[in-house]
Amino acid sequence: MKNYYDILGIDKTASADDVKTAFRTLAHKYHPDKKGGDESKFKEVSEAYAILSDKKRRAEYDTYGRTFQSDGGGFSGFDFSQFSRDFDGQGFEFDLGDVFSEFFAGNRGGGGGRRGRDISIDIELSFKESVFGVERRVLLSKISPCVACGGFGASPNSKKHTCTSCNGKGEIKETRSTFFGRFTSNKTCAECRGQGSVPDSPCAECRGNGVLKREEEIRVTVPAGVSAGEMIRMPRMGEAVPFGTPGDLYVKLHVAPDNVFMREGTHITMTLSIKLTDALLGAEYKIKTLDGEETVRIPAGVTHGELIRIKGRGVPTNRGNRGDLLIRVAIGLPKKLSPEAQKLIERLKKEGM
Repeated sequence: MKNYYDILGIDKTASADDVKTAFRTLAHKYHPDKKGGDESKFKEVSEAYAILSDKKRRAEYDTYGRTFQSDGGGFSGFDFSQFSRDFDGQGFEFDLGDVFSEFFAGNRGGGGGRRGRDISIDIELSFKESVFGVERRVLLSKISPCVACGGFGASPNSKKHTCTSCNGKGEIKETRSTFFGRFTSNKTCAECRGQGSVPDSPCAECRGNGVLKREEEIRVTVPAGVSAGEMIRMPRMGEAVPFGTPGDLYVKLHVAPDNVFMREGTHITMTLSIKLTDALLGAEYKIKTLDGEETVRIPAGVTHGELIRIKGRGVPTNRGNRGDLLIRVAIGLPKKLSPEAQKLIERLKKEGM
């Protein structure tokens, strides 16, 4: 995964002006039309600038390590040979991100190599669900493949004819003039969306788009042993695009605190309050664990804060075993003593206890 801050040689706290200054310096250094220039380095610093100069893209990159606006088209079809020869990287008062944005956006005109938007949702789990895992069903309203036509955009048994806009090639070459010179890119045909053909009778449900917005039930399988803040990635479960690849669904997990149990790595901890006499003489206590009721043997002479371990009652691991349940002993002291109890304590005191 690319580190755009390292590519531009700046810190994550860099201001918008710092980003622009760093880009101009490196663009001047690596410009492919300059002696000693480096085309691949120039593309790399331009990509970093296009992301970090855009507030929304930069926020997404800082949060997820990637951006959700880009469809991964890169600089396909970028013609550097037409770049302006007198580029000096100094004193320009324009946003270079606008110039390069169309090349990072991929084929926005239609389907083809397009990728749908990623979606992020949040799910709250109970402590027990985070330990043992759970399956959740979530109802999402999103752009999904059309059920009626199977995502093909054509009515059943409809014939197809060659697209007249691209002559069946599925893409159109587009050349634009900019401040730098002329840019040439291959753009997916908007008429046939990269298919090269158009149905004679479009699907009535989606109007030939192959996708439409609808509610869809998603099954989210949460594995055992997850922690708060973890993210589950569900490939191709995000939003769809006409004749393209669906985006991904990201599920962020939140774990509600439990009144009894806490987690420490693969171990689960809890506190058990016992009587002073049981601490001195030993006893058995029945406790409720995540696995059900357990009997705990309190050894005679146990001290306050001592841990009693029940093996294999902790958090499951990916190696097929489990951590332990750690029971922290809390010895309760009576606030008031009856006259008889006070006499007994005084006798124990004389015994040196």
